[in-house]
Amino acid sequence: MTTSYEQAERWAQLTTIRRKSGTKTISVFEFDEKALNRLNSLIFSKADEKWLRYAANNRSNENVTDNYDVVIGPVANDKTAPVIAAYFAGIYDEKETIKRLLPQKLKDQYAFKSNNALKYLKFCEVIER
Repeated sequence: MTTSYEQAERWAQLTTIRRKSGTKTISVFEFDEKALNRLNSLIFSKADEKWLRYAANNRSNENVTDNYDVVIGPVANDKTAPVIAAYFAGIYDEKETIKRLLPQKLKDQYAFKSNNALKYLKFCEVIER
């Protein structure tokens, strides 16, 4: 999930392109941020080396067993794909990768990873485009 409508719309578009069918659909939820105090939360306030390591491990399926209820932080998008690919290929180190990502104005992403976290979401509506 994201707080950016623009990002949600882009994800919906990419999903329909990948599936080669369907309608762009955005599900809207409310989340009370106060619930973060009751959840095992990992929050990255900015793109830094710790965030990059965590994101890279998840993209390569190396960190799929953590016990966080929710993870919040910047999300690498289509515009950042070449930079991330160069990092995975060893062309850029962590500092260079972060330096190249910062001008991209990264949107945020919320990953709800447990049933405990999901109970704090309130469904509001579906928007079809």
